[in-house]
Amino acid sequence: MLTTESQQNALVNLFHQGTKLTYKKGEFVIRPGETPSGIFYIKSGLVKAYDITKYGEENLLIIRKPGEILGLTWAITGENRNIIYATLSACELFQINRDQFITFLRTSPEAALPLVDMVIEMYRLHSERIITLEYRSVRERLVSFLLSTAKRFGEEETEDNAETVVLHVPLKHQDIASSISATRETTSRELAYLERQGLISRDQSIITLLDLQRLRNHLS
Repeated sequence: MLTTESQQNALVNLFHQGTKLTYKKGEFVIRPGETPSGIFYIKSGLVKAYDITKYGEENLLIIRKPGEILGLTWAITGENRNIIYATLSACELFQINRDQFITFLRTSPEAALPLVDMVIEMYRLHSERIITLEYRSVRERLVSFLLSTAKRFGEEETEDNAETVVLHVPLKHQDIASSISATRETTSRELAYLERQGLISRDQSIITLLDLQRLRNHLS
């Protein structure tokens, strides 16, 4: 489903009528156990959505990027899923309250189509994660995760006449591990293996995919 520019602008303008908020890297947008204070539109920066397992570990759910909305499920259903949101970089967000959002949906149904696109994209991303978790080995799940992340955050670059894809999102080993249902130690070991094989390179928390086809071969 494709939305028109005017429909997208109507949604953005709604949030611009709200409160502008700025965050530094590592700050909470929604704290553990906190009911959302409103709905947030990401103008710039990256926000991590996660929950805490019964073992007290962070479980990365998704990383949100500019143009996306935080708290959409809560806004529509009123159900608080106890998801924690924290910034991965300096962020600029716009916040409106739930009443403003619901009124917008009721009075401007045609302008709500961008929200349908967002819900479809959320469904697609969660489906991809389920597919990733169906792979039996940690290496396969890791490769599937990296390829999925490339679709969302990857940027093609040319290095030494080779096409590479840089994942422009900071990824901690623990975040990757929780996403692929593996331990941090095993995930670190498999990342090191892929690096030794010349399939990826790492610069702190930024990963570059060096050979997409050879990575895909791990899944065939």
